[in-house]
Amino acid sequence: MIPFRSIVLGTTTAICAALAMPAFAEPVSFNAKDGVKIYGEFQRPEGKPRATILLFHMAGSNRQEYAPLAPVLNRAGFATLAIDQRSGGDLWGSVNQTAAKTKAGAGYADALPDLEAAIAYGNAQHSGPIALWGSSYSSALVFVAAARHPEVKALLAFSPGEYISGYSIEKEAAKLSIPVFITSAPDNDEILSAKALARAVPDHRAVQYVPHNGVHGSSTLRIDKDPQGASENWKHVMAFLDGAFPRR
Repeated sequence: MIPFRSIVLGTTTAICAALAMPAFAEPVSFNAKDGVKIYGEFQRPEGKPRATILLFHMAGSNRQEYAPLAPVLNRAGFATLAIDQRSGGDLWGSVNQTAAKTKAGAGYADALPDLEAAIAYGNAQHSGPIALWGSSYSSALVFVAAARHPEVKALLAFSPGEYISGYSIEKEAAKLSIPVFITSAPDNDEILSAKALARAVPDHRAVQYVPHNGVHGSSTLRIDKDPQGASENWKHVMAFLDGAFPRR
């Protein structure tokens, strides 16, 4: 048996290596059904693609939320597409191009066409099945998108809740028949929200992971935002992905 400390050190080494040698990020753009141009970055995997993971950011954010995370996934055999949603902003010292060129005041629900356009673009890349990955508000919106699109084969939600006006995310979760990974910060309200959604997914297909150390959204995997918990949290994410998309 491999010692636990060795597993954690190995995970940390892999993350640091990915940060040191990031995959080439190809700028892309495509239109949503309502004509809004969506900007993003597509990164190809190392070796044969296992799946394409679509990465959606939190409120006030942009695709740079995933700058240190996408290379880790690429090295594990996943293509990634990180987009700027129209509901977002200029965190991480980067401009959200989609929001900057769209009318101001877009709400969370308004970003659903952006997610659906990303699904269509991801499908066209022929880099394996599609997985959705959401952070904060988009971690709720991915349940809506996944329920509408049978081509989505897995879902990862980081700090989801009932954030989307006009939708019951719990009811959307009840429509799913795919593997679902749900995590949160170690905060009581976030844990309870995650638990409700995990219970709603039929046939025990949802995994809820409560970290000992973590922060809100996908930042729970960023060493700069969660230095105490990122490596351990990555281990659980990778275990889920290995189960959903086994290595060949």
